[in-house]
Amino acid sequence: MTRPTPETLAHSARRARTVTEPAGDADHTTPPRAAAPATPAVKPSGPVPVSGAGSLVRSLEALGVDVVFGIPGGAILPAYDPLYDSSVRHILVRHEQGAGHAATGYAQATGRVGVCIATSGPGATNLVTPIADAYMDSVPIVAITGQVARPMIGTDAFQEADIQGITLPITKHNFLVQNAEEIPQVLAEAFHLAATGRPGPVLVDIPKDVLQAATTFSWPPTLDLPGYRPTLHPHGKQIREAARLMSGARRPVLYVGGGVLKAGATEPLRQLAELTGIPVVTTLMALGAFPDSHRQHLGMPGMHGTVAAVYGLQKADLIVALGARFDDRVTGKLDSFAPDATVVHADIDPAEIGKNRHADVPIVGDAKHVIDELITAVTTEQKAGRRTDLHDWWHQLDDLRERYPLGYDEPADGTLSPQYVIKRLGEIVGPDAIYVAGVGQHQMWASQFISYEKPGTWLNSGGLGTMGYAVPAAMGAKAGRPDTVVWAVDGDGCFQMTNQELATCALEGIPVKIAVINNGNLGMVRQWQTLFYEGRYSNTELGTHKHRIPDFVKLAEALGCVGLRCENAEDVDKTIEAAMAITDAPVVIDFTVGKDAMVWPMVAAGTSNDEIMFARGVRPAFDEDDI
Repeated sequence: MTRPTPETLAHSARRARTVTEPAGDADHTTPPRAAAPATPAVKPSGPVPVSGAGSLVRSLEALGVDVVFGIPGGAILPAYDPLYDSSVRHILVRHEQGAGHAATGYAQATGRVGVCIATSGPGATNLVTPIADAYMDSVPIVAITGQVARPMIGTDAFQEADIQGITLPITKHNFLVQNAEEIPQVLAEAFHLAATGRPGPVLVDIPKDVLQAATTFSWPPTLDLPGYRPTLHPHGKQIREAARLMSGARRPVLYVGGGVLKAGATEPLRQLAELTGIPVVTTLMALGAFPDSHRQHLGMPGMHGTVAAVYGLQKADLIVALGARFDDRVTGKLDSFAPDATVVHADIDPAEIGKNRHADVPIVGDAKHVIDELITAVTTEQKAGRRTDLHDWWHQLDDLRERYPLGYDEPADGTLSPQYVIKRLGEIVGPDAIYVAGVGQHQMWASQFISYEKPGTWLNSGGLGTMGYAVPAAMGAKAGRPDTVVWAVDGDGCFQMTNQELATCALEGIPVKIAVINNGNLGMVRQWQTLFYEGRYSNTELGTHKHRIPDFVKLAEALGCVGLRCENAEDVDKTIEAAMAITDAPVVIDFTVGKDAMVWPMVAAGTSNDEIMFARGVRPAFDEDDI
């Protein structure tokens, strides 16, 4: 079957239950944010005799954990016995990497700490990639791993790996539990560390004999984290200086990063933007922090950002960076980035300030507190008659937006356009759904052609760029927010890395929807080979077009999902609508698209943002006095 027939669509629609699946939570205007420091979710209790494993499970219950993702194995097996009777839902994944990404998707969608569990050795090392992914994107997860018994540590025992040492560079903190009495305190500290300050992953490694040991459980424990005091409130002098600069700049830009979403600061951000009239750019990790449709939003900056956003930062005389890190995908060649800009850099992590770009006004603090205090300080400036005129600046930016809008050319060979598929997906499904992307061309098109109006509606692997992220992250997001529609936009390369988790979704009743943008190739790598390697396509063709291996429709059905295929533009809408009608099973759509589509605009890696290309062979024409 090359496309969904009316009979296929009717059959798919009949599979839908009578229960409806709303497009989003009614209160979703409130952005998710990291949970507050660990507080008892149960009444304080005196000592109760338990095993170490029982203490672990009771600690998870006391911390309010509702779901964990994991796979049992020898070293962690003692924990699975008390988990059998627990109120905590365990979702049995098919690979530990899936557990880690699911915990990340859960955390990103809900703002709560995600939890994954694995056994020792290969189970623990399979968590390394999702832990690194969460670390790069500042996602609060707690990874719990079993370890060989204490007397065996360091002997190269069966399934032994020094997971504490391995993950030291990619965790916010990690623990090796030495005795069962420590478990409640360590778990409470792990959740506190993961959720507060700059969020991030924390690993708790527990030897098997500690899980088996007799102990007592009482709650709440006392936290002992000397020296851990995240700075939440910014220094008033720095805020006043930033407000003074914002009130006098002629070409200012608000450069918004994922930290604004983490802090739950989206509404104050909108107030600040509208108060000042300053243009806003949102990074890949910050999409949804400021409405795409807002008059002041220039779009996403960076390698595949809009011309107006890239130009705005490059030409700015003042950049106010809020929860952003000046990463290379935004700045391009660093020494040529925004040469005339004074920089105000606000971040809760002082290590980020000045790391890549000198900050003229460094501000350490939680983004919500920073923005709230900036609003007060800017209001004071305006009452004193100090307010800049941004008319000329907006004239330049509006001219660029009009001349260089995001768009695409229809494929000359008549194949289905991937951009059209993703654009229609966003228009049909709407802004209340959660969209999860893998990594590559489809990720960039999803960031460009779906409109993100609300926080917590766009999940992706930004810093690490992890192929295979989308399916398990979508599973975690749907588990955390079951009343919200969740779509994963994946590539045929990414999809083949972790699609086994669809079996988990089918058996656990997690009806995610997967749009596979199937161009038969590792698309972004092929794009670079086209542009920089003279079209020498070395090892990028996957065979999903030429040989239909695998057949994604058959694969979906084998994994307990509904499988659909769409190859023509006229079938796109009804195929998406058929998928939306199915609420009792995961759905996979094989959108068979052309292989030659490219992501534009583009700033080639290692080059200056001045060299942005609007399309292949087309460089934006700026005014003589511009870039």
